[in-house]
Amino acid sequence: MRKIGRIVAVAVATAAALLATALPAQAEAGAEALDYVALGDSYSSGTGTREYVDTTCQRSNHSYPAQLAAERGYSLSFDACSGATIDDVRSKQLGNLSADTGLVTISAGGNDTGWTNVVASCARPWPWNCWDDIDQANAFIANELPGMLDALYGDIRGAAPNAQVIVVGYPRLFNGETCNVVARISAEEQRRLNESADLLSDAIAAAAAGHGFDYVDARALFTGHAVCDDVEWINGLSNPIGESYHPNRNGHDAYTGEVTKLL
Repeated sequence: MRKIGRIVAVAVATAAALLATALPAQAEAGAEALDYVALGDSYSSGTGTREYVDTTCQRSNHSYPAQLAAERGYSLSFDACSGATIDDVRSKQLGNLSADTGLVTISAGGNDTGWTNVVASCARPWPWNCWDDIDQANAFIANELPGMLDALYGDIRGAAPNAQVIVVGYPRLFNGETCNVVARISAEEQRRLNESADLLSDAIAAAAAGHGFDYVDARALFTGHAVCDDVEWINGLSNPIGESYHPNRNGHDAYTGEVTKLL
C-alpha cells in the first residue's frame, strides 16, 4: 500500500508541475496585445510603396509599422503621416501614447531640413547647382536639429514612460550613378547629398542615444540598394513625383527586419 501511495503522490506532483508549466502559456495566449504607436513622417507612413489605406497621410499596409504589427500581433496606433515635421509630431501625433504603451517607433527630422527641396534643387539641369541648398541643410542639422530632436524625444518618454522606443534613421539615397535623364543629379552632387545624409543620421543617432532609445541605422542596411542600383530599395524619380526618393516595398521589408532584431 505504501508503494501505491508513493506512486500516487508522484503522479499528483507531476500533474501539478505540468499544470503550473502550462498556466503561463495560457495566460500569455490570453494576454492583451502589446500597445504599439508608430510616429513620424513619410518614411514611417509608407510613402513610396504605391498603395495606401489613407491617402492623406499615405499610410500603407506595406510600411514597416503595419508589417511589424501584423507579424507580431501588436495593437497598432498608426499616427505617422507623410510630410510631418518634428513640430507636427509633437503637436498632432502623441495623443495615443500612455503608460500602457509598450513600443514606439519614429522617423523624424528629414522634413525639417528641407530635404525634399534640396534634392529637387540638385535635380535641376546644368548650369544650376545645389551647393548653397546643401550648405544650408547641413548648417540646420548641426545647429538646430539636435535641440529639436531632444525636445521631441523628451515628449515621447514623458508620455510613454514604459515603452521601448526605436528611432528609425534615413538611408543614403545615391550610389554615384545617373540613370534618369530628367533628374540628372551629378556624381558630385550625389556625393555631397550622401554626406548630408550621414550628418543627419549621426545627429539623430546621438539624440536617440541621449534618451536611451534604440536606433536603426539605415545606411549600411540600404548599401547596394540605392537609387540606380540593380535592385533598388529606394525609388528614383517617379510618377507621381511624391513617390520619389522614398523606400519602396523592398525597403520597408528591410526596415521591418531591422526593427524586429531590436525587440
